[in-house]
Amino acid sequence: MPWDSDVDVQVTEASMYFLATYYNMSVFHYKTPRLPAGRNYMLEVNPNFSNGDQSDRMNVIDARWIDTESGLFIDITTARYNLTHPAGEGMMSCKDGHEFRDTYIFPLRDTIFEGVAAKIPYRYKELLAKEYGDWSLTLKEFANHIFDEVKMEWVPKLTTQ
Repeated sequence: MPWDSDVDVQVTEASMYFLATYYNMSVFHYKTPRLPAGRNYMLEVNPNFSNGDQSDRMNVIDARWIDTESGLFIDITTARYNLTHPAGEGMMSCKDGHEFRDTYIFPLRDTIFEGVAAKIPYRYKELLAKEYGDWSLTLKEFANHIFDEVKMEWVPKLTTQ
C-alpha cells in the first residue's frame, strides 16, 4: 500500500514464545526465482518481548526478521489477549497501542502476497478501515500509485502509462 512504507507482522503471544525459545538468532537461507543464489535472514527476538506493557514506547518491537545482506528488516510485534480491557473478553493488543477483537483476526484467511502464500486477518477490511480510514478500501490513486485491478496490487503510475 503506498500510504504505508513498511511491512508489519504480528504473531500471537504463544507463537512469539515459541520463536524466542527455539529460533532466536537463527539464520535461514532462502532461494527464490528472483534470488537463485539465495539470501540469509536472521530472526532476532527482543529480550523484553515478554513484557507486554504499553508504557515503554521505545520498546514496542518484539522481534525482527533481518536480511543479513542489506540490513532491511520486517518488524514483528506480539498480539496479546488483554484480560483487563474495558471492552471485555476477546480483546487483543500490542505494545504499540493497536487494539482489536480476536474475531477480527481469527480464523486467518489464506492469500497471496507479492507472489507468496500468506495468512491475513479474517476481517481485514474492517481492520484496514479502522487503521487508515474507509477511503483505503475504495481509493484507486494515491501517492503517485494506482490500484491495478487485474494484478490486484498498487503499482507506480509510471509503469501504467
